[in-house]
This record gives sequence, structure tokens and C-alpha cells, in this order.
Amino acid sequence: VQLQACGGGSVQAGGSLRLSCAGSGRTFRNYDMGWFRQAPGKEREFVAAISWSSGNKYYTGSLKGRFTISRDNTKNTVYLQMNSLKPEDTAVYYCAADPRITPTQSLYNYWGQGTQVTVSS
Repeated sequence: VQLQACGGGSVQAGGSLRLSCAGSGRTFRNYDMGWFRQAPGKEREFVAAISWSSGNKYYTGSLKGRFTISRDNTKNTVYLQMNSLKPEDTAVYYCAADPRITPTQSLYNYWGQGTQVTVSS
């Protein structure tokens, strides 16, 4: 499956953005999806994941309540709604696909190219 992330941009603290990740192929609905991010000078970290049916969702603890992951299998797209953004949310955000839902990035087989999110104070 090929993934294309978009929706990043520059926003002031307290603002919102919605990232999208479009997948190609009819097998998209068979994959669990994850969002990760990499801030400047830091390692890439887990943000959120969602199962193929949307029945299970996981978030890294510090982001739960501000970020919401969702998907629309009819559009082969997974979303990350980000609210109350903070400067520390500045990073390149990546989507990834795997047959099993997991926060472990090394287990994801397919990755999108990343989209930049910049939050100014």
C-alpha cells in the first residue's frame, strides 16, 4: 500500500489542524494505521493508531484529549485531528500502515512521506 500524507502547515498555538493520509489500493481497509512524528533533533515517536474497523484506537498518553485519530475506509483515508496545538507539537508527521495495530514503529511496513506541522507561540 502507498501512503500520501497532507494537511500540515503553520498555525499559532491554540489552533487546530487536520492531517490526512490517503492510501492506494483496495487493501487499505485491511491495514491498521498509525501516526508518528519527529521533532527537530529528536527521534520519531508514536502519536496514535487505529484498527482497520476503527474499533480500537490508541494514543500516546500526553496527546490524548487533544488529538483524535479516525479513518474513512470508503475514501482510503486516515485522519489526525489536532486541537489546542502547542509549539512542542512542531514536527514532521508521518502515517504508516501495518496489519496489526501497534505503537512500535519498527513493525510498520508502509510509510507516507511526512507532512510538516509548525506551531508558533
